[in-house]
Amino acid sequence: MKIDRPPTIALFPEASFGAALNCVGIAQALRDRGARPVFICHGGFSGVFADYGFQEYHLPAAGTPSDTANYWQDFIKRHLPHFDMSPIDQIETYVAPTWEAIVDTAVEAEAPLGQLLARIRPDVVVLDNVVMFPAIAAAGCPWVRVVSCAETELPDAAVPPYLSGLAAADEAGRRAFEARYLAATEKVHARFNAFRAETGLKPLPRGQFLEASPDLNLLLTPTIVKYERKVPLDAERFFYLEGCVRSEAPFQIPDFPRNKGPLVYVSFGSLGALDVKLIQRMLDVFAGLPARFLVNVGGMRDAYEAVPDNVHLDAWFPQPSVVQKSDLFIHHGGNNSFCEALYFGTPSLIMPYCWDGHDNARRAEETGVGRRLDRARWTPEDLSAAILGLLGDEAMRERLAANGEAMRRRPGTARAADAILSLVTNVPSKVRG
Repeated sequence: MKIDRPPTIALFPEASFGAALNCVGIAQALRDRGARPVFICHGGFSGVFADYGFQEYHLPAAGTPSDTANYWQDFIKRHLPHFDMSPIDQIETYVAPTWEAIVDTAVEAEAPLGQLLARIRPDVVVLDNVVMFPAIAAAGCPWVRVVSCAETELPDAAVPPYLSGLAAADEAGRRAFEARYLAATEKVHARFNAFRAETGLKPLPRGQFLEASPDLNLLLTPTIVKYERKVPLDAERFFYLEGCVRSEAPFQIPDFPRNKGPLVYVSFGSLGALDVKLIQRMLDVFAGLPARFLVNVGGMRDAYEAVPDNVHLDAWFPQPSVVQKSDLFIHHGGNNSFCEALYFGTPSLIMPYCWDGHDNARRAEETGVGRRLDRARWTPEDLSAAILGLLGDEAMRERLAANGEAMRRRPGTARAADAILSLVTNVPSKVRG
């Protein structure tokens, strides 16, 4: 696609590294095509996008706790005990409070976001979030919804309820989960709909906090784990990206004192790294296994003293480059991690603790691309057997390698960029400038 004038594409991810880095991958492809991608970012993410060479516009702090860099880390620390619960029991203890915090963020951001969009005058806005920001609908240009969580985020009768970790055929489980979910989120949902009404937007159905974009919706979901929907999504507005993996610098595998065996990468994300107790239990098991382990411990590196000689800890890894070289990826089921594993043909051992990690863990087992292991209720023998079993499963490895090769032939970042830029020609000239 030839571009006569570099269109400005404003990407607005939620305040999480999963959404942020997913959008980096899309922005890289947009930049390669001659567009001008810029980022709108929450407090605490200053510099994240600039490190990849993109201009940042920062939402001004509103003077509330949710504008501080440590807000979500503090939130997760308070809820660590709830991550040992089943998905249905997390509804009241974690899911509903999380929706409260997310709605607070949307309300606080409305005025400064509107001001930023008027200043940027984008040709397209890309929203990677789980909640709607009304200022985006009022920006006078097309907007794109990115579903970077599991496909379950878009409801369908043949798809399990979002955040449930259920099988699609579990009708009794569906009824029980949906009843508790709707009851627990009723108050915050009413508050959000009242806020939408104040800004001129229509109310959303019970339990939903973000509508489909009338222009374009992008799902990360690869075909190998895609659900067969009862009501297929409109192919004109809903595109499956086959994952969406950013480019990172090559990773040099460090020398281990015990430098033999397959390479296993372990990361539970920046927030999951706060659970030092869990990771220390895992290190004790790793010490006795014939493999090498790279473990992302975020900002908690100093919490670990005795580290096995087949383990390398670090605060951050260029994850796509590491996953590409790994024989197994142990993670929490975040959609970026799940898609990156599939993209590079790497088996997943998923130990979910919240949100759509439960859904991806279930789907990994259903589709034979990995295994699920309960985050809290495992023995050293359970973890050892799961790791060694996946490392030795040649049939799974061959199937994943073939799938990864197919995904890399049609990279999701390129498909996303092309779809986004196709909207530019539909923007009225008075908006394009």
